[in-house]
Amino acid sequence: MTTSHYSVEAYNLSQASENKIHDDSVAQKLGFTGGLVPGVEVFAYMTHPAVAKWGGQWLETGWMEASFRKPLYDGRTATVLGTDDDDTLALELESDGIRCATGRAVLKSPPPRPSLLEYPGHLPPKSRPPADATSLATDTWLGTKPALLSEQRLHDYLRDVRERHDIYARNGVAHPGQLLRLCNAILVENVVLAPWIHTASTLQNFSTARVGEMVSARARVVRNFEHNGHRSVELDAIVVADDRVVAQVLHTAIYELRHLQPKNG
Repeated sequence: MTTSHYSVEAYNLSQASENKIHDDSVAQKLGFTGGLVPGVEVFAYMTHPAVAKWGGQWLETGWMEASFRKPLYDGRTATVLGTDDDDTLALELESDGIRCATGRAVLKSPPPRPSLLEYPGHLPPKSRPPADATSLATDTWLGTKPALLSEQRLHDYLRDVRERHDIYARNGVAHPGQLLRLCNAILVENVVLAPWIHTASTLQNFSTARVGEMVSARARVVRNFEHNGHRSVELDAIVVADDRVVAQVLHTAIYELRHLQPKNG
């Protein structure tokens, strides 16, 4: 059993985003040290050991799950530990001695690729409703506007996540973190959210999204539930490049923090 170490300076890409959980002043009022580094970027850092071990094959057919347990902050060193265990990489991300995220990555024969017909395309509404148990009800279908995966967009993302593996730029393929950003966009483009937190994702790769392709995401709400006083939503999403399903993602987020819920009485 061997353990690899990959360290990166965390960067909060979303400081100016609509989600104010990434804004220092708002996050501090909610009890955090500062604005949270997005979970999609935490996931992105955690993919590095899998790509270092299995290369492009993992980007084509690999699987990974990650849960985000504690906040990661901008400018802090994040260290990803990847421990080989019977063809599985056990993953942990630590920062300042705190375990921020855990997960696993595997290279195996993928399940059948989902059909586009199983996931009907839905463009976001012109006027977004508030995020609640109605707009995010179980079996609701959601989608994003297609966007071009340009060379500049890829370059900027690789720079921002401090990715040191050259496979993405060399082959012109999207980073897994970019695929998960599309899953976040499913929420952002369809409902109006108060400060919210991405808590977990499970990714199954089927192919790679390539520079020059139009990328989008489609999802069905599979659960809308309460946990520890927070309201959460779970999406069964696919990421599409042109007319190809490149990934399937189970994506979970707290859309209503208990701190911000209206007080009764």
